[in-house]
Amino acid sequence: MKQSLLRESDLEKLKLEHDAAKLFLRCYEQQYGTPMRHIWHNEPNMPDISCYQDGERLDIEVAHLYGSEKEAMAVLGRPLSLETQRELAAMAQAPTEQRLRFALGRLLKQKAYKRYHSERTWLLIRNASTLWHHCDFVAVVGHLDYPSNHAFEQIWLLTDFYNPDLIRLDT
Repeated sequence: MKQSLLRESDLEKLKLEHDAAKLFLRCYEQQYGTPMRHIWHNEPNMPDISCYQDGERLDIEVAHLYGSEKEAMAVLGRPLSLETQRELAAMAQAPTEQRLRFALGRLLKQKAYKRYHSERTWLLIRNASTLWHHCDFVAVVGHLDYPSNHAFEQIWLLTDFYNPDLIRLDT
């Protein structure tokens, strides 16, 4: 795919994926001391990005977790109607753990049924919600229900958008 042929929304998606992958590689390398290098984007039927983990190719499917489509619009800087602003305020009042467990479980189920042309695929989920933080993820990761027959060797969470901590889900 040539960048000049991509729509603005596609370019935005590529940038979000690239930024998430770059942040993940940096955090992983710092935490585990394993070199993670050279990010490149892939065509469809492949995970979003690839890199080298200690010299071996690793493919990573990147997903962003939002509380709702309306929150995604707000985080991405889209114009929000007064009604949408009210819905976001109401959502912020709902119990955090229940809302996070549902949203994360839904995303994991969606990704579990995808298949890729890849020998090693990890799933990276980056929290893009302003409603959830690292401690919220710690509280729910042991209570998630998702299919065990997914295509991922490992599943990772970047728990905060700007100051991330890594959590690995048991696969």
